[in-house]
Amino acid sequence: MKKRILQLCATAAGIVVGLTAFTASAATTLETVKARGKLICGVSMSTPGFATADAKGHMQGFDVDVCRAVASAVFGDPEKVDFVLTNINTRFQALQSGEIDMLSRQTTHTFSREVSLGLDFGPTVFYDGQGLMVPKSLGVNSAKELTDAAICTLPGTTTAQNLSDFFRTIGGKFELVVFESPDENRNAFFSGRCEAISSDRSDLASIRAVANNPDDYVVLPETISKEPLAPSVRQNDSNWRDIVSWSVWMLMAAEERGITQANVDEMTKSEDPEIQRMLGVNEELGKMLNLDNKWGYNIVKGVGNYGEVFERNLGTKTALGLTRGPNTRWSEGGLLYAPPFR
Repeated sequence: MKKRILQLCATAAGIVVGLTAFTASAATTLETVKARGKLICGVSMSTPGFATADAKGHMQGFDVDVCRAVASAVFGDPEKVDFVLTNINTRFQALQSGEIDMLSRQTTHTFSREVSLGLDFGPTVFYDGQGLMVPKSLGVNSAKELTDAAICTLPGTTTAQNLSDFFRTIGGKFELVVFESPDENRNAFFSGRCEAISSDRSDLASIRAVANNPDDYVVLPETISKEPLAPSVRQNDSNWRDIVSWSVWMLMAAEERGITQANVDEMTKSEDPEIQRMLGVNEELGKMLNLDNKWGYNIVKGVGNYGEVFERNLGTKTALGLTRGPNTRWSEGGLLYAPPFR
């Protein structure tokens, strides 16, 4: 009996050793990214304000800057990132397959996506909600007046379900007209194929911004769903999830603490203990993430704080003209709240 127990223990030990060796031999996302020398980030296909290329082909936008924040954390350089344009139908497969390291693409964090697709979502970067947009000439002031209307949208999203729920609630009907690409969807709406178009309100602002005359269109007042937009990574890589999550929280905390792209060097002299930890002056938060201790400093130096990222890409002085709404600091009545850096 004693011999058999020893054999079982040896077998169990062998299994543990084997599993440990297997885990150690499998490269983590951070190791893969560092070895490659750049981050690969999935973004949307030409969505003004969120992800689009300028005249020189340089990517810019809110989601793009989230990717650049992570590149800054890992490499100390916001330019060490390649962008893969993903559509509604391929975005999750690109992440699952390892084609991209993270997805930053106006994607709603939902129960089914996180539980069934093998994804982990980071913090919400934009609190949004689904809305509807119509031509002003239609003379409609409320979504409740759109009974029997044809509504343009894209496949592979939660949009159709939200519309069904909304119209069922008001006892109305609608015709769903689905297009495969954002360009087809926009053009069908602008040409009058549909009376309305439905998407996240931030996306409707992007669509309106590229119209020949944006003032010809109006976003109706109803918000018919909750759409917390967040970056996502593959499951079972907690270190990489932490890096993406805390990069986002660094943007938020920097705004809260008054740290900007312009003053971050001066702020390294601050006597505030949390600012010292955030910017790598004291303690070793970076080491806990397997990053340089100046990872937080590098994020703010590379892309600014959350407020700067928002205003540069989506704010009132941009073509989208969005106000902060719920996407402001908790201390000002908003929903942005970063955990403490300690």
